[in-house]
Amino acid sequence: MSREVARNGGPGRYRAELAQLATTHRAQRRPQPPAPVRRTIEHLGPDPGATAAFVTDLTTALVETGLPRTAARVMACLFASETGSRTAIEMVQDLQVSAATISYAVRLLERQDLILRGRDERGRRHRYFLDDKAGLRTVAAGVAANQRFAATALRGAELFGAETATGSRLALAGRFFERLGDDLMRSADKHWRDLVGDRSDEYTLTSHAE
Repeated sequence: MSREVARNGGPGRYRAELAQLATTHRAQRRPQPPAPVRRTIEHLGPDPGATAAFVTDLTTALVETGLPRTAARVMACLFASETGSRTAIEMVQDLQVSAATISYAVRLLERQDLILRGRDERGRRHRYFLDDKAGLRTVAAGVAANQRFAATALRGAELFGAETATGSRLALAGRFFERLGDDLMRSADKHWRDLVGDRSDEYTLTSHAE
């Protein structure tokens, strides 16, 4: 306080109103970063409108893979996040849906190993993470669904009998999806190893049917 009084005229000449004006003037004289730098500091990443449009497009693409829409919106939200993570409260705010809707969506995604659950830095809230293996897990989840269908169809073929039209139809569908799943798993594993190189041992492509 004594420094403030001395700076603005001393004990005999100090006036609060004049001191406030002087402080404001000094603040205005402080060097400011150039406009492009200020814009960079204030906003990182693409335009918010472009980001929202991308999230919508990615959601649509994920829905077409078989994900329910809200689960797809959660995945798209995580993909577009710089940290690859969000708390449940943040997702409620981002997606403008209820907490119960988010809870249902994240449980579904967790069951498919598409997202991971952890704690935020303060350890008070659950935080949901999307790591580098999300794409790989998406493939595995799709293949697992095909394999479950194949196994069911082949059981049906045995039930109805291979000599019947129903049994023959089910056997053909079952064998097709069984072989397709095996090929997709091998192909996905090869492409993943090609992409991650020496880090491939950190990741394992497994089917939910195992």
